[in-house]
Amino acid sequence: MKATSIRKAFALFMATATVFATVSCGSPQSSGNDSSQSEGSQGENSQGEDSQGEDAGSSGIINGNPLAADPQSQIQSRGNFAEAHDAFTTTLVREENDDYTVPAPPEGLFDLVSYPSKVGDLAAYVSSDPGDGQKHPIIIWVVGGWGNGIDDFPWCYPEWDNDQTGSAFWQAGLLTMYPSFRGGNGNPGHYEALFGEVDDIISAYEYAASLPYVDPDRIYLGGHSTGGTRALLASEYSDKFRAVFCFGAVDEIKYHNNSQFTFDTENEEEHIMRSPLYWLDNIKSPTFLIEGRDGNSQCLERMEAATENENLHGYVMENADHFSVLAPITRVLAQKILADTGAEPNISITQEELETAMAQEPVAPVPVMTRRTLTDPQMSFSCPYLWEITESSDGVGLDVCSRYEDDNPWDMALLHIDTYSLDEISDLAALKSSMETEGYEVADLTVGGQPAIDTSTVFQDDEGTPYYQRYVVIQEGSCYVNLNFVTYEDYAEESDVLFQSVIDSIEF
Repeated sequence: MKATSIRKAFALFMATATVFATVSCGSPQSSGNDSSQSEGSQGENSQGEDSQGEDAGSSGIINGNPLAADPQSQIQSRGNFAEAHDAFTTTLVREENDDYTVPAPPEGLFDLVSYPSKVGDLAAYVSSDPGDGQKHPIIIWVVGGWGNGIDDFPWCYPEWDNDQTGSAFWQAGLLTMYPSFRGGNGNPGHYEALFGEVDDIISAYEYAASLPYVDPDRIYLGGHSTGGTRALLASEYSDKFRAVFCFGAVDEIKYHNNSQFTFDTENEEEHIMRSPLYWLDNIKSPTFLIEGRDGNSQCLERMEAATENENLHGYVMENADHFSVLAPITRVLAQKILADTGAEPNISITQEELETAMAQEPVAPVPVMTRRTLTDPQMSFSCPYLWEITESSDGVGLDVCSRYEDDNPWDMALLHIDTYSLDEISDLAALKSSMETEGYEVADLTVGGQPAIDTSTVFQDDEGTPYYQRYVVIQEGSCYVNLNFVTYEDYAEESDVLFQSVIDSIEF
């Protein structure tokens, strides 16, 4: 199902419905403060789909312990990871980067900043200052995929069985930082595939600690898949993080996605410097490894078997995969962090509470809303941040819908806005009666202080696909403002909550 199908369904409705309006009052235009789609946004930075999880969770893992007969002695012989990492110079055989533009974040929720690193300034999203004069905990969330950039993924629809957004943290009220790394988003440097990116994470920590509204003693780190491996390496490198949460991290990278490696793969030390398994004894912060049985669980279990470090805690979730653990468990972790207020870290997690979280009913996501303003009529309203305002294909009115076409209630909904002047004998009462005759459910309401009617129905296209339509008509002076919502009937319940929030936000 695609958004274009929604537009066709809307055109079908307009062609078959009774025409109540006769004289156009002009089409409203956006004020220009709506966000525009950036090139290389969702997915192009390898944020949306994590190839590591697909490969590492299947045939990409070679059975057996890569440290052979005596992993403990080989781990301990490696010594201090931070010293070894800093003394090592990686050799890149491919110098790769990207110049994808970083989209502006939702105003008042996140700021787009630059944080200094060893290679220069790097882009990041950071939660805006709450403005209460207090110091707050923050989590640095490292997304999956091999790209080093950031885009609008934190505000995309967070699917319950594949929520890589990390949005559970800031939705719970926890400050969050999404760093980009060297080579991404036009940043200086090149992709180093798990080496220099560790330095960048430490630089992100230093930046977060410098913010006046962040508690430097309560900076957490988390990540998923490639991001989970990067977070684990950072925990082995530094004890600065209060706690670290790694979803789907790998143990030994030579068996995973070598097509993504930009370094000299003939040099064994290059692999060792990027493989968490060799440095587990260096972990000093509480570090939690989490994975679904059908994901990289073998990696997790090998790491548990390879060290007696009491700071490392592993949890394998049965009947789950590399992605389905994220939505329920990140919500648990957000609450754990908010409750971790003592002088020393005091986060404890049990297998049972994670299993309880996995068994819960999916939680309907709440989109990040942003304010939009129209000039004709003078009307403002809130809608999802990722919705864009465009002129309708027929030139009548405006279409407001997601820039993406994913199969979910946010992206498969369309709002059409236009304005009309009714003829001399038409009024809301007459329109209400006519709509009832057409089979609509109709109710009176007030929107933005103005009288209105609220109607709804279900109709089918030529192929028999059912659509839900909600049609709100507001009387504003001599004009009538029409808001026409259309979505698939399967999404009616979730979408109706979203539609209602848009209606409730309208101001003239």
